[in-house]
Order: sequence, then C-alpha cells, then structure tokens
Amino acid sequence: MNEVLSYSIADAVKVSGVGRSFLYEQIKAGKLKARKLGRRTLIMAADLQSWLAALPTI
Repeated sequence: MNEVLSYSIADAVKVSGVGRSFLYEQIKAGKLKARKLGRRTLIMAADLQSWLAALPTI
C-alpha cells in the first residue's frame, strides 16, 4: 500500500501548485482542513483533493 494519506505543507504546495501563504490562508479561513501532529501541520490527501475540486471553475 503506497497510497499517500497526508501531506506536509511543503508537499501540498508541490502537488497542488498553490502557494504556501495561500494554503495557510485557506486553512485559517476554515476552507481547507488541516491537522496538527506536534509542530507539523498535515493536510489529509482526501481533504486536499476535495478542496481543489471545490475551487471555482472558469
């Protein structure tokens, strides 16, 4: 089982193509769920995918 379950902020930035500051803004606004593990902030892969899918289309 090599499925990614969660991303650090740095990894979430890489896979999503979204800036670090913008991710933190979205977390603070409650639009993107994040979890804390000690000092680390983790974003569950499913939450990142759902958040990206909910972004407005053009």
